[in-house]
Amino acid sequence: MRLLLVEDDRMIGDSLRGALRLEGYAVDWVRDAASAHSTLASERFDLVLLDLGLPDSAARGANATPDGGLAVLRALRARQDATPVIVLTARDGPGDKVAGLDAGADDYLVKPFDLDELAARIRAVLRRHSGRAQPALAFGGVTLDPATRQVTRDGVPVLLSAREFAVLEALLQRPGALLSRAQLEDRLYGWGEEIESNAVSVYIHQLRRKLGADFIHNIRGVGYFVGKP
Repeated sequence: MRLLLVEDDRMIGDSLRGALRLEGYAVDWVRDAASAHSTLASERFDLVLLDLGLPDSAARGANATPDGGLAVLRALRARQDATPVIVLTARDGPGDKVAGLDAGADDYLVKPFDLDELAARIRAVLRRHSGRAQPALAFGGVTLDPATRQVTRDGVPVLLSAREFAVLEALLQRPGALLSRAQLEDRLYGWGEEIESNAVSVYIHQLRRKLGADFIHNIRGVGYFVGKP
């Protein structure tokens, strides 16, 4: 899963990015409204974590504008972009929450918050967005639970690394859909992270070894899939 973090506070941003990467997410981070506008207009994300009190641009420094984050959210929805958004803000007034939700936020979390709660809300929003009622993903005897980060095959636990888990989760979300190497890399790596040329192939090899050689298929030069394409 690839997330965009929009947060101008360097300490909060560093902490959140590190914690979410440990959860297996690829996290990109921008610090002002102008960067958020341009990034969301040109790149695709699975979910956005959006602070409301953002400076208009990096040149504004700490001078946040009252509607910086809301303007980003309204622009996103105005162009019919349904990317899920969780607002993260210190503004806890009822009017602030109503304004955020009415502008198109999928959830609203007031700072300071517990990281476990944030992770749970991310999973819940992603689940709703995909139209799934159940938290677990399952196909062909393999079950993956994003909440517990447990994977089983025919009821037997399977131990996966964080990135093996991320690749498997991406494939199980859409059985039969072909995902290219570039699409899987987007799920695994944020900006500035070094991508090894054969990383996806290595993770696919490890998953096949643990889940069965025939569980993940590939069409050479096109992509990988589970089930029937």
